[in-house]
Amino acid sequence: MLVGLAMAEVCSAHPTSGGPYFWAAMLSRKEDAPLASWITGWFNLLGQVAVTTGISFACANFLSTACTLKTSFVPTPNTTIGIYAAVLVSQGLINTFGVHLLHYLNNVSVWWHALGTFSLVVAILAKAPTHQSGRFVFQTFIDGTGADGGTGWGTRASSAYVAVIGILMAQYTLTGFDASAHMTEETKNAAMSGSIGIVMAIGVSAVLGWFLILGLLFSIQDLDGTLNSATGQPVAQIFLDTVGENGAIALMVIVIGAMYFCGTFSITSNSRMMYAFSRDGGVPGHRFFAKVNERLKSPTLWLACTLSFILGLPSLGSSVAFSAATSIATIGLYISYGIPIALRVIYRDRFVRGPFHLGRFSYPIAVGAVLWIAFISIVFILPQVNPVDSQTLNYAIVAVTIVVVYSAGFWLLSARKWFVGPVKQIEEEVNFETSKYEGSNSSP
Repeated sequence: MLVGLAMAEVCSAHPTSGGPYFWAAMLSRKEDAPLASWITGWFNLLGQVAVTTGISFACANFLSTACTLKTSFVPTPNTTIGIYAAVLVSQGLINTFGVHLLHYLNNVSVWWHALGTFSLVVAILAKAPTHQSGRFVFQTFIDGTGADGGTGWGTRASSAYVAVIGILMAQYTLTGFDASAHMTEETKNAAMSGSIGIVMAIGVSAVLGWFLILGLLFSIQDLDGTLNSATGQPVAQIFLDTVGENGAIALMVIVIGAMYFCGTFSITSNSRMMYAFSRDGGVPGHRFFAKVNERLKSPTLWLACTLSFILGLPSLGSSVAFSAATSIATIGLYISYGIPIALRVIYRDRFVRGPFHLGRFSYPIAVGAVLWIAFISIVFILPQVNPVDSQTLNYAIVAVTIVVVYSAGFWLLSARKWFVGPVKQIEEEVNFETSKYEGSNSSP
C-alpha cells in the first residue's frame, strides 16, 4: 500500500498510458530523463510480460486440473503448454476484436471476483465436514521448501528465510496496479481516476485475498492429503474434500474464470504500455509495434502474448517455473515502480503535486516504498527450493540479468545517441504551453 500510495501521487501529477517510464522522464533532471525512462520502461515491460505469464499459466494449470475431474485425462507439461497457448490466443483475440466489449467485460470481472470469491468461501465453509482450529490457521509453520519432501531451507538456513521468501506469492498477487495508470488516457478525470484505481486495486485485492485464504485454510480436511493431492492442486483437493466432485467443478469454474479475466486485462494493460513505449522508440521494431489498427482502434498486442508464451516455455523442464515467473513479474514491475518514486524522493523540491496528494505524509511514504522495493528485489532472486539444481533453479535472476545487461548495454552502445524519452508527450506539452503563450498575446 505504501508503494501504491506513492505511485498514486505520481500518477495524479502525470496521468498517461506510458505510466512509470513516462513518470521517470518527468521526474528526472533533463539530462538524465532519457536514461531513467529507458531503464524504467524495460523493467516495466519485463514485469508486464511476466505477470501475464504468471496469471495465464496458472489459469492453464487449473484448466488442466479441472479436465481431470470425472474424466481419464492425465495432464502433462506438453498438454499444459498447449492449453496455455490456447488461453493466450483467446485473450489476445478478445483484446483485438472485442475492444468495444472490454468495458462491459471489466464490469463482469469485478462482480465475478467479488461474488465468486464470497460464494466460494461460503460454500466450502458451509459444506466442510470439519474445520481447522484458529491455532492451525494462524500459528502452524510449515517449511515446504525441500525438493521432493527433502530438507528445506528452514533446516539448512533458518525459518526466517522461509518466511521471507514466502512473501512472494502475496506480493505477486498485489502487482499490476500500474494498469490503472496505463489506462488513464482512456478514462474520464484521469488525474484522479488513475490514482484511485491504483489504491482501490490494492485494497480490494488484500481484503478479498485474505478472506479467500482464510476460508481455504479453515476448510482443509487432511493436510498431507491436500499438499500431496493426486490432482496436483491443493486448492482443488480442498474443493473435492468439502463440496464433492460436482461442487469442485463448479468452484474450479469460478477460479478459472477469475484468472481468465485477470489475464485478459493484463494483456490490455501490456498492449497500452508497449504501444506507448514503442511509440517513443523504446522497443526494437517500434515502427511496427507503435501502429494502431484504424478499424479496431486498438494497439498491436500480439507481441505481449508471444513474449508471455516464450517466458512460460521453461515449465517444460522446470518444476519451479511458475514461482520463477512470479518472481520475474514482481521484481520487474516493482523496480519500474520504484525508479520514479525514488526520483520523486531525490528531487522532492521539483515534484509538482496533482489533485491526489498525501500532504505531510507524502515524503515518508515515498521513502518507505523505495526501501520495501529494494528489499523484495533482493529477496525474490534468492533460491526457493533446496537443493538448487537445474530443476529447482530460480531463473528470475537470469531474466532480470538479461534485461539489465540488454537495457544498459544497448543504452551505452546505441540508444543514448537517439532515445530522448517520451517524445510525443513532451511535444504535446510544449505545444500546449506555446498555445497558451500565444493565446495570451492575441486579440479577442
